[in-house]
Amino acid sequence: MNKAVHHTLGSLLFLLVCVPALAADVNLNGIIGTKALLVIDGAKPRWLSAGETSPEGIKLMSIGADSAVFELSGQRQTIKLGQSERLAVGSAASPSAGKSVTLIADGRGHFVTTGQINGSSVRFLVDTGASFISLASGEAKRLGINYLEGQRAYMSTANGVVATYKVKLDEVRLSDVTLNNVDGMVHADNSLPVVLLGMSFLNRMEMTRDGDKMVLTKRF
Repeated sequence: MNKAVHHTLGSLLFLLVCVPALAADVNLNGIIGTKALLVIDGAKPRWLSAGETSPEGIKLMSIGADSAVFELSGQRQTIKLGQSERLAVGSAASPSAGKSVTLIADGRGHFVTTGQINGSSVRFLVDTGASFISLASGEAKRLGINYLEGQRAYMSTANGVVATYKVKLDEVRLSDVTLNNVDGMVHADNSLPVVLLGMSFLNRMEMTRDGDKMVLTKRF
């Protein structure tokens, strides 16, 4: 075999190894902190950290309590723990991806707006200090959320230690922006006068602020 042929074959092999896959079967086997345990195309399980990209070109964008968001060649998809999904270039994007909503601060500098949870109207207060969309138990009952079946925990607040319940909100909507399967936290003491729009919603948005105006644009 001459040198030119050998060089060409070596270049082709390099390209086959380095070019990201156009499609892959991804199984989410486990979540620990900011790492996800994946099986890609039936290969040996591997841990991937948030922000890291696998040799196949699959990037782990974010991790939730029981799901993770992955990206392949610009296309993003959410996979739940224990499930397997096929990621492919050109797969359908989220219907409201790229849509935005503009909020105007009130006289105290708070961003308060009306939205919907599971199809019912609620009053939201944007709170980047809240890990989840947080609401009082009375509001949860009004919305038909059976929070008592959620994961129970205790939280220290200004009113002392209160019981909380972690739940899944099927749909959260602000204007034309809709998110599904969003983590929520119900406070049993009814101390929250409004629903706090926390990071379980906001971390899926691009947030830009200019004075008293905030624009939330859906990323995925």
